[in-house]
Amino acid sequence: MITTRDDIRNIAIIAHVDHGKTTLVDEMLKQSGVFRENQEVAERVMDSNDIEKERGITILSKNTAITYKDVKINIIDTPGHADFGGEVERVLKMVNGVILVVDAFEGSMPQTKFVLKKALELDLPVICCVNKIDRPEARPEEVIDEVLELLMDLEASDEQFDLPFVYASAKEGFATLDLDGEKKDMSPLFDTILDYIPAPKGDPEASTQVLISTIDYNEYVGRIGIGKVDNGSIKINEEAVVVNAHDPEKCNKVKISKLYEFDGLEKIDVDKADIGSIVAISGISDIQIGDTLCSVDNPKPIEFQKISEPTIAMNFIVNDSPFAGQEGKYVTSRHIRDRLFKELNTDVSLRVEETDSPDSYKVSGRGELHLSVLIENMRREGYEFAISKAEVLYKEDENGKKTEPMEIAYVDVPDEFTGAVIEKLSLRKGELRNMSQIAGGYTRIEFKIPSRGLIGYRGDFLTDTKGNGIINTIFDGYEPYKGDIEYRQLGSLIAFETGEAVTYGLFSAQDRGSLFISPGEKVYSGMVIGSCSRAEDIEINVCKKKHLTNTRSSSADEALTLTPPRILSLEQAIDFIDTDELLEVTPESLRIRKRILDPTERKRAAIRKKS
Repeated sequence: MITTRDDIRNIAIIAHVDHGKTTLVDEMLKQSGVFRENQEVAERVMDSNDIEKERGITILSKNTAITYKDVKINIIDTPGHADFGGEVERVLKMVNGVILVVDAFEGSMPQTKFVLKKALELDLPVICCVNKIDRPEARPEEVIDEVLELLMDLEASDEQFDLPFVYASAKEGFATLDLDGEKKDMSPLFDTILDYIPAPKGDPEASTQVLISTIDYNEYVGRIGIGKVDNGSIKINEEAVVVNAHDPEKCNKVKISKLYEFDGLEKIDVDKADIGSIVAISGISDIQIGDTLCSVDNPKPIEFQKISEPTIAMNFIVNDSPFAGQEGKYVTSRHIRDRLFKELNTDVSLRVEETDSPDSYKVSGRGELHLSVLIENMRREGYEFAISKAEVLYKEDENGKKTEPMEIAYVDVPDEFTGAVIEKLSLRKGELRNMSQIAGGYTRIEFKIPSRGLIGYRGDFLTDTKGNGIINTIFDGYEPYKGDIEYRQLGSLIAFETGEAVTYGLFSAQDRGSLFISPGEKVYSGMVIGSCSRAEDIEINVCKKKHLTNTRSSSADEALTLTPPRILSLEQAIDFIDTDELLEVTPESLRIRKRILDPTERKRAAIRKKS
């Protein structure tokens, strides 16, 4: 018999990147009494990963729970960035409704559309929280119109269209149902959740069914499966069967050894969990996302949508440069392999494949940011390796023709830079679809462009818009191959010999382009030390010292002035490298190098490629 669990609500918080989801969850935790009054709490406490804290983005979805008016509200904080869309897609299966957070100034953005579409497809009720209404330039009434237009575009049902709007400032810690009403705390948002989000339903007498929607990983207990109890109940020490709707062969008997529920930021041991509860289960070594834990007597899997496929790949290669092994702790093929396969424990959107070479692994992900976060994590853990230029994953259609992944790019730029952006994106096979004026002297341009057309573009984009442009992209399926794209117009400056860069050598080199290194840095033959101002690669001896003579000119002792070098971040370096180059990644350094270090061999390879 189907019953309703009135003492629980399960919600996900979804939004475009940087619209304030994680700050909102922080405030909900604080006001629900999760923290002691005198407890010091870090900002964005849900972003536990170092990179999340530094960049101010959420990468992994997080579970937490609060209690309000004797009702337990399980909250899932999801990422807003398109590269981590796989995280959003799967956690929506655990919840009975969503809070869509929209910035009161920026309004409805591309990723707002992506996450809202996923929620509507699953027929989930939506509460719209218009956040940051304390911003001086906030325009909440217009933003509500934009959200309603978006719901119409996405063909929302009448029930979904009749959604409640809550105005909030997560930073200031208040929510209100009326812009002119009292602004004191978050209780209007909590009350709206209780009133509008349906309580979970299920049959407590039926056979157990728990769909695993997220995987956590812990060094001590291994894989932890997180999911919602859809039917029946789950108890410690009872036997269960793991089955999967997409893998009919799977039918593994397991024993439930550890069971947890969420309370605030903690996982609490429980002996039993009933319908509607979100639980974490450890002790099942090969549990996967999409698996269903069932009773032994009735193993029926729950349907689960497949996670979107990766669209981009790069090779992770054992570092073989002259400086190999000097800065990293883990440098061998086995170390790199083990670390990459360990990442698959928690990242469902990632693929790792072995290649013909034992020293190279093909790693595929949802975008450059997705892969750069993995690279940065490995680097911080002491790994040393090299990576190739990111390349898109092609497919063949039913006629055997080559197809490639496409993106819709939404670009917000100051009006004076519109021409430069349109020109560059058109050269990269972009097709202009729409242009409109938005507030503050900005133009919004909509392009349809191959995913590979965006590889290496963000650096140019920031330069062309003087750092004032915003670009957001959404995957838009596969289309026929659009033709060749020239990634980089300019060549590289390449070190001619191994040694230490000196001021005199760099002074001669800086007239040829912009440098990436300073005096005193060690270089090796074949290492890229700058960007050339022309389309060709130029080899330069930056270790060359000035020859002393018996005669001196009047200006001989004048100091040589160097232009400060351009220090590339990890993303900029990934963007910069060309197909014949590698990025050497160590815990201390990022060095760009040619794949073939020997200049003679390099020239021969270039001739072979042309012929």
